[in-house]
Amino acid sequence: MSDLLDDPMPGQNSPEFTVSEISGAVKKTIEGAFGRIRVRGEVGRVFKARSGHLYYDVKDDRNVLSCTTWKGQVAGLSVVPEEGLEVVVTGRLTAFGAQSKYNMNVDEVAVAGQGALMALLEKRKKQLAAEGLFEPARKKPLPYLPEIIGVVTSPSGAVIRDILHRLRDRFPRKVLIWPVAVQGEACAREVARAIDGFNRLTPGGALPRPDLLIVARGGGSIEDLWGFNEEIVARAAAASAIPLISAVGHETDTTLIDFVSDKRAPTPTAAAELAVPVRHELLAWVDQQGARLSRAVSHGLTQRGQRLRDLARALPRAETLLDTPRQRLDRAGDLLPRALSRGIDSRRLDLQRKAGPLRPQLLRVMIDRRRDALNAQQKRLVTAAPTREIQRRKDRLADLEKRLKEAHLRRIDQRRDKLIALDRLRETLGYQATLERGYAVVWGDGKLVTTTKAAQSASELEIQFADGRMSPDGKPAQQKKPKSKPPEQGSLF
Repeated sequence: MSDLLDDPMPGQNSPEFTVSEISGAVKKTIEGAFGRIRVRGEVGRVFKARSGHLYYDVKDDRNVLSCTTWKGQVAGLSVVPEEGLEVVVTGRLTAFGAQSKYNMNVDEVAVAGQGALMALLEKRKKQLAAEGLFEPARKKPLPYLPEIIGVVTSPSGAVIRDILHRLRDRFPRKVLIWPVAVQGEACAREVARAIDGFNRLTPGGALPRPDLLIVARGGGSIEDLWGFNEEIVARAAAASAIPLISAVGHETDTTLIDFVSDKRAPTPTAAAELAVPVRHELLAWVDQQGARLSRAVSHGLTQRGQRLRDLARALPRAETLLDTPRQRLDRAGDLLPRALSRGIDSRRLDLQRKAGPLRPQLLRVMIDRRRDALNAQQKRLVTAAPTREIQRRKDRLADLEKRLKEAHLRRIDQRRDKLIALDRLRETLGYQATLERGYAVVWGDGKLVTTTKAAQSASELEIQFADGRMSPDGKPAQQKKPKSKPPEQGSLF
């Protein structure tokens, strides 16, 4: 059978392909022929899957191109696709064989033309104004003399030098700089993160929280300033608890952050003038070595970053290997709820079919049989359990009696040994034992004599030794009952 399939049919010389082979060949052809391309069109349907991937259409008046931006690529988009927006998308064409479709993996989206940018800007302004973010009542007053000023800008541009120079001329203050990209796809994300980061600092901490924020950038085209028109930047500025001055572009440039900030400055230099009052004595000078060091570090980082990006282009793109599995996973995730419902329904029908032949009489017989077996086991358990329990209690009682008797005997032996030791100690501490070591006790008129004055005043003296008493003239003394019991002599040690 396999031989017949491998050989072409008589009269036919064209080879046969499997479905996977033809799908793979089409995918290689499309990816090899086009490579990385840019496509201009209007954004149609936009859908964000639960996995985080972004699916949308780019169309013109006759055709539609399906586009996909994976979850890891969405954060890098400078412009998020919105329905009706005219854009230029950049990416690679590929094919999805599971559905016989081709689409474009987009990793960069740009608005097509200044007119489209202005239309998008007006749309966002109306949305934020409807939410009340432009209301004058919600704007906070600027502090008269802030102790610390936070500046969100590029550390290598002329803007930060102008601000620092103006602050130094008017009234020197402590300045915290949060370096960000002021144009490009990373601009909006970094500026919003910097504003939120300054608000999260602790007042009076190791890195103190600023009393005033300045978001600054030099002039440029609407494309260069577009990062400050992003909704994420406007909402971050509106949510800032620290008063904020926007100084983006020149006097004629207007961005979305200017409408939500607490104060707009026409230039970065004017922002520094709004931040602090004028000081009569100017005490400022420019640290040229620090500026040169900043430029050198920035230049070195730029060169190394460019070198790293050049090397990264030569590496294979790992995400392209996962394109087909990602689409297959999204498709399976959409089909899973329906499959679960069908499975439950089929098992419910199977259970009903199997339960049909069972009759109530058969179930009653089975229940009675199980009940009889359970009653028999209960009778055996009631008969055997008390006998075993009584014997176990007797054994435990005998063991406790034996242990109690042994403990009682040990307690008596301990008390006897302790009593003997105390008696020995009593005999050692008594004054009789002291007399046996060569000491004597002097009695006068039946009382204990302890001083010479008491001995001279006594009419009769006696000396008591270990073996008896005698008078000072050497004659044995007659035993007399003392009028009172002499106190025991204390320990001599």
